[in-house]
Amino acid sequence: MEIQEYFRILWKRGWIIVLVAVITALSAYGFSSMQVPVYKGVSKLHFRPYRVDWGLTNTAKEWLPLYRERIQSDQMLKDVIGRLRLDLSVDALKGKIATAADQATFSIQIEARDHDPEIAKRIAETLAQVFKEDQDEFNQLQDKRDQLEVSILNDARYYLFSPRKKINTLAGGIFGAMLGVVIVFFLEWLESDVVRTTEDVERHVGVAVLGSIPAIASEEVIPVGARRKRRWAFLKSLK
Repeated sequence: MEIQEYFRILWKRGWIIVLVAVITALSAYGFSSMQVPVYKGVSKLHFRPYRVDWGLTNTAKEWLPLYRERIQSDQMLKDVIGRLRLDLSVDALKGKIATAADQATFSIQIEARDHDPEIAKRIAETLAQVFKEDQDEFNQLQDKRDQLEVSILNDARYYLFSPRKKINTLAGGIFGAMLGVVIVFFLEWLESDVVRTTEDVERHVGVAVLGSIPAIASEEVIPVGARRKRRWAFLKSLK
C-alpha cells in the first residue's frame, strides 16, 4: 500500500480516530476525577562520615540498604505511631512507607502516602527524626573517627501522588487514537473488495475509466385499476 493510500484512508475516516481519542480521553479524565486523592510526604536523610576515608566511605555506601531496612522496622514504626497517635497498625503504616537510597549522594529518601496531605508529611518527617535519634545514640557508642553522622535535609514536604489527571487524560487520548487507527484500517479491510465509485475501479484494475453506464431508475409501481383507467383514457383520445 502506497503512502497516498494511507493519506486517503485517514482523510476519509479520520473523524473516527478523533472521536475515539476524545471519548477515551474524557473517560480517563472522568475516572481520575472520581478517585480519592493520595498525597506523598517526603523527607530526606543525608549521611556523612566523620572523616574522609576511602574505607569508611565505602562502608557507608554498603550500610545504606541496611539503614533502609532499619527505617521500616517494626520498632521505628511503633515509635512513629506513638508520637503521632495514629490509629494504625504497624503493618498498615508499613504499607504507606517507601524508601529509596542514593549511594552517589549518601542519602535516603523517605516517602509516606496518605489521603490527608498533612498526615503524609508528618509521618515522613517523624520517621526521619526517629531514625536520626536512633543513629545519634548509636554513634555515642562508637569511636568518633568511625562515626557516620546523619542529618535531615530541608523540611518535609508533600505532593500529589495520585490521580495524575493530566497524565491520565493524555494517556487515554493516545490510547484512543491508536485504537481509532486500528478500527479505521479494520473497516477499510472489510470494504477492500467493495467497488462503489470510478476511483475504486481504477484503484483495483489500474486502468483509467473512460465512461460508465448510468443507473436505471426502477419502474414506478402502478395499481391495476389505475393502469386500466389510463388505458381507457388513451383509447378515448384516439376516437
